[in-house]
Amino acid sequence: MVSCKVEVPVVNVKSREEFEALIYCNRKPAVIRGFDLGPAPQLWTADYLRGACGDTPVKVHVCPTPKMDFISKNFAYKTLPFNQFVTRASKAVQDEFFFEKDEKYYLRSLGNNPRKDVADFSQDWPQLSKDITLPHFFDEANYFSSVFRVSSAQLQLWTHYDVMDNLLVQVVGKKRAVLYAPNEVHNLYLEGDKSAVLDIDNPDVDKYPLFSQAVAHECLLQPGDILFIPALWFHNITSLEFGVAINVFWRHLHKGFYDTKDPYGNKDPLPAQRAIQAVERALKLLNELPDTYKDFYARRLVSTIESNSYTK
Repeated sequence: MVSCKVEVPVVNVKSREEFEALIYCNRKPAVIRGFDLGPAPQLWTADYLRGACGDTPVKVHVCPTPKMDFISKNFAYKTLPFNQFVTRASKAVQDEFFFEKDEKYYLRSLGNNPRKDVADFSQDWPQLSKDITLPHFFDEANYFSSVFRVSSAQLQLWTHYDVMDNLLVQVVGKKRAVLYAPNEVHNLYLEGDKSAVLDIDNPDVDKYPLFSQAVAHECLLQPGDILFIPALWFHNITSLEFGVAINVFWRHLHKGFYDTKDPYGNKDPLPAQRAIQAVERALKLLNELPDTYKDFYARRLVSTIESNSYTK
């Protein structure tokens, strides 16, 4: 049994004012159509990308299966010239390969210094940025990063959440996006910020019995579509075809809530980090007690959290 599904609404939006009035105030996902991205959706064929970016080296994920799992790390990082990477990512069967002839490839662009610099598409990929107009539906002071993504057909990324709002700008190829609201956290079997349920269409009901209660918000993204993903909304993305996309992230909270040493922008807000650490310390303390007492006080902690007014 799979979760209940609802369709993500499609809204025609051309400006920041329309985005704020029709979408942003609701704090729910929406597919944006009608925004003019420029020539990129028609221009960025595999041949064009190879010619524009040449043999620039890129670090990519290579996965022997279509379902990438960041918990089990069922992939490897490999460095390839960009033109060779695009050739492989745009093919279903490889002449040269690392693991399997039908292995999948995925690029998540990084900053010049991955340990310090955030990804910025316009600076990092100037040979492509001239072809596209990205939406800026937010205060520029809150801008964080813009991430260039290229993926093989049928590649599915694990279900996870981000701590910042973002726009997934689908430039080339079709994608399937499945999202879950933040209040579904109990049904998604989290390990950190990622769901342990890898196959969301055919989950192991014995291992993940609550997953069938989660409501899935689903949409099909066409080239030129833009998906608004609010902070803390879980999302699972499948490239149905060779795909090129750009994520634009911005801060929803005050800048002081975010970790300044986080170039990926995926660490929990600082108060949340401290709260999680406090819970982990509490659990270690409870382990000193006999099982009956440990179970009682663990349930009491959960009851305290659930009964607190700010969770209602």
